[in-house]
Amino acid sequence: MKDWSAFTWVVALLIYSYVASVLPVWMLLQPRDYINSLQLVSALGLIVLGLAAAALWGGTPLAGGSRPALEMVAPAVQWNPAGAPAIFPFLFITVACGAVSGFHCLVSSGTSSKQLCREPDARFVGYGGMLTEGYLAVLVILACSAGLGLGIALKDGSVLTGVAAWEHRYAAWSPQLEPLVAAFVDGAANFLRTLGIRTEIAVALMGVLVASFAGTTMDTACRLQRYVVQELANSFAGQPGAFAKSAHRSLGWLRGKHGATILAVAVAALLAAVPPPGESWSLAQAGKGGRILWPLFGANNQLLGGLAFLVIAFYLWRRGKAVWFIVLPMVFMLVMPAWAMVLQVFVGGADAPSWLAQGKWTLVFIGTATIALEAWMVVEAVRLFPRVKGILEAPMAQTAKASPPDVVSPS
Repeated sequence: MKDWSAFTWVVALLIYSYVASVLPVWMLLQPRDYINSLQLVSALGLIVLGLAAAALWGGTPLAGGSRPALEMVAPAVQWNPAGAPAIFPFLFITVACGAVSGFHCLVSSGTSSKQLCREPDARFVGYGGMLTEGYLAVLVILACSAGLGLGIALKDGSVLTGVAAWEHRYAAWSPQLEPLVAAFVDGAANFLRTLGIRTEIAVALMGVLVASFAGTTMDTACRLQRYVVQELANSFAGQPGAFAKSAHRSLGWLRGKHGATILAVAVAALLAAVPPPGESWSLAQAGKGGRILWPLFGANNQLLGGLAFLVIAFYLWRRGKAVWFIVLPMVFMLVMPAWAMVLQVFVGGADAPSWLAQGKWTLVFIGTATIALEAWMVVEAVRLFPRVKGILEAPMAQTAKASPPDVVSPS
């Protein structure tokens, strides 16, 4: 397996995603998440213990026997980092899962809700999960801003500590994922090293932590996309008239879990096969196509959070309940991602031209479509808000035969 190309790994992981998506939640997703939760809690515990040890005694002794002190080596304020966009609005599309996350909204409605014994548990699971996510976010910040200062080894065998170590990792603004993940792994591993854990083991443990997050995100996202495809197919096929009959014939295969999952996996494989911009296709380059859409992640994720606020506001408003406390965060989370998306697609800056100016047509198309869809949903919400108060949703049709949660139609 060590000789496999990146695309071979992508195909293997997508096959796993297909299997994980179509199996019932209790058979694979739930036990796998249970194991991952143990990994997460164990890793967080080790990081906290290492952080405490580094604060009391310093980092791992260097070649001369001295221990580097634990201190914040990242600058408290850096107004003009080279190549970075303006802090407004981009700060609010990079501070994601530790604060507000649209993807978590999809997960909570698509998979978490199917694993609750009773509805009141949702508060403990959902709110407790986000508190834990915020706790992890704080530890990540500490690892990247203080943990790196305990020392990073260079390829020539030398070791950088303090501000020099931080500047080496963050010499310039970089939207690439790899160096950002490496900064966390190195910084968190330094905390573990203060506990006497060997460097190789510490790095491996933090690498497993990151990989477990990626693994759960991958197959959970595949399952959620399957739900969305099924729901869209059912919606088109359920319309009255000749269109519904035609849609039922052409989209019928997407109404089942296997057809919808095959579509999701096939689209992901095609995207992964696309070579990076400016490079010709080859097996060595295939498998990196997902990086093309990576710049869209932050704005889209936070925009989903804003739309989730919108849905919650509608739910409360229809029932005559107070919505004043959710209006401000809803507006904020709808405006900031849209503002950031417009800047990236059409405006750009002196150090970073817009996607339109760079000819990144895939990003331009998807970004423009995202802005248009958000505008459409906001207009529909403004139009309907005055007319829906007190009008509840129609009750869902009761199925004649109870089904396991995972096989209930997503519509």
